[in-house]
Amino acid sequence: MAIQRYTVTPHPIDTLLTWVKSGEIAIPEIQRPFVWDATKVRNLLDSLYRGFPVGYLIAWRNPTVKLKDGSSSAGKRVLIDGQQRVTALMAALLGQKVVTKDYEKVRIRIAFHPLEEKFEVSNPAIAKNAVWITDVAEIFAPDASLFALVNAYCIGNPGTNQDAIFKIIENLRKITNNHVGVIELDGDLDIQTVTEIFIRVNSAGAALSQADFAMSKIASNETFGGNTLRKAIDYFCHLAVAPDFYGKIKENDTAFAATDFFQQMAWVRNEKDDIYDPSYTDMLRVAFTSEFKRGRLEDLVALLSGRNFETKQFEESIAETSFAGLKTGILNFINETHFKRFVMIIRSAGFVDASLIGSQNALNFAYILYLTLRAQGKPAADIETAVRRWFVMSVLTGRYSASPESAFDFDIRQMHDQSFDAYSPATFAGELSDAYWDALLPQEMNTSSSSSPYFRVFQAAQVKLGDNGFLSRDITVRDLILNKSDVHHLYPRSHLKSQGLNRGRYNQIANYALAQTEINIAIGDKAPAVYFKELVEQCHGGKKKYGGITDPGELKANLAESCIPESILSGNVPDYDAFLEERRRLMAAKIKTYFQTL
Repeated sequence: MAIQRYTVTPHPIDTLLTWVKSGEIAIPEIQRPFVWDATKVRNLLDSLYRGFPVGYLIAWRNPTVKLKDGSSSAGKRVLIDGQQRVTALMAALLGQKVVTKDYEKVRIRIAFHPLEEKFEVSNPAIAKNAVWITDVAEIFAPDASLFALVNAYCIGNPGTNQDAIFKIIENLRKITNNHVGVIELDGDLDIQTVTEIFIRVNSAGAALSQADFAMSKIASNETFGGNTLRKAIDYFCHLAVAPDFYGKIKENDTAFAATDFFQQMAWVRNEKDDIYDPSYTDMLRVAFTSEFKRGRLEDLVALLSGRNFETKQFEESIAETSFAGLKTGILNFINETHFKRFVMIIRSAGFVDASLIGSQNALNFAYILYLTLRAQGKPAADIETAVRRWFVMSVLTGRYSASPESAFDFDIRQMHDQSFDAYSPATFAGELSDAYWDALLPQEMNTSSSSSPYFRVFQAAQVKLGDNGFLSRDITVRDLILNKSDVHHLYPRSHLKSQGLNRGRYNQIANYALAQTEINIAIGDKAPAVYFKELVEQCHGGKKKYGGITDPGELKANLAESCIPESILSGNVPDYDAFLEERRRLMAAKIKTYFQTL
């Protein structure tokens, strides 16, 4: 018979609210903001008033930790499912502000109509109407007098029956006696199992990740400054996307504004670069892996809980050390010099626009590598080369796409066990061999996705090598990318569609080139044999139709930069499939040359 790994216990809502207020149940307010709209809060109160069930809550008790004095501390419950409902009750019944998805603290006021026994979201019209109690939190306030409330209501609504109103409001107050089932998962369950339980019980909910559990663990800790650390993580990530948020933090969270974290991230308020806009998951991965030399976030949760991996016990001293280490990692992450120099290195590899960044995990590990090598005292020039090359290799090979945490864990351990200087040459040789450049990469480039990592790296290569746009005399690929230029079809799309080719055939990345809009329009749907012949004429005194190139040598150089076979100028225009095959080979060769220059 299978062993049951949970208990189910009904608890009055009043008890649950008491647990939350006392910290017995941990709700990471910013890790998972309150996303319900006010009408859902109204509906929840209405269900409770009518005696309807409102679902179960799922809690996971943190491990029991051995304290420094040898005693044990029972772990808090982490609310895995049901945060929105509990937060809605706290907001409506206790009058507490909630943090919205925009990270603003707001009050949700739910009004109650005693005569009709219905709820509504409070608004200015309701506030002016005496038949409504505009905020039910007044009824649940600890010092509220039921007699005074009923008397005031009846004075404002002459002719009402005082006894009837008293009974109705008393019934409303009794909803905190309603029971809600709490499913408490065993404390020794691992993160993967808890995640699987959540998915099976509540598949409609927002998916939980190991980063969510880590944020829950951080947010629920008071002893080692977890709540402040959690705010630092989330505030920085939000500032990276919305720098104007700085003023709201300063105004609405004065306690955090007085911390070192806030001072360290002040520079972000003036930062407009969007090459690297990390999420809290990205930030945790980078800070944890660079500081702890581990890649799996489940290990972070265990360490923050105080897990001793040798004895399998939980010790307060390990939790304390782990929180201190994570704090160091976070401060390193948000350090202005570190962050800006890292972004500068990525830009120097040709990735000058966020549209060229396709793999956030490749970017994350590149930052891990930067912080790791910097901590080891490597020369700045060597760090730049290492980060550029590792990032491009990771993007091309999809190194961190399938199982990023396993790959992070393996690479960071090898880099410390062997040293980066010993580990990287063998990795580059194995991943980017001659067979890769000559055969595998051209084969992989047989794709129609303009967001393919290969086309993105090709564009970065053109930026790095200073190439001009297709048929442009003075406008560079860098300029075109930064100005969101057109992606031109060398064999025009309409021309290929007229020959019966489908989307997957004509939208091949080997058929793409970055071009000025006016050049793209001028070419239109002309067959390559037509417009390339006109280009040759243009370079021999003919009418200037496509860009400003009028010299045959310049034209040949321009085609070479875009990896277009020069033979096309002699009137020897290959059939479409032969052209794609040849251009993939040339594009792969260009990327190889580019990689060698990094």
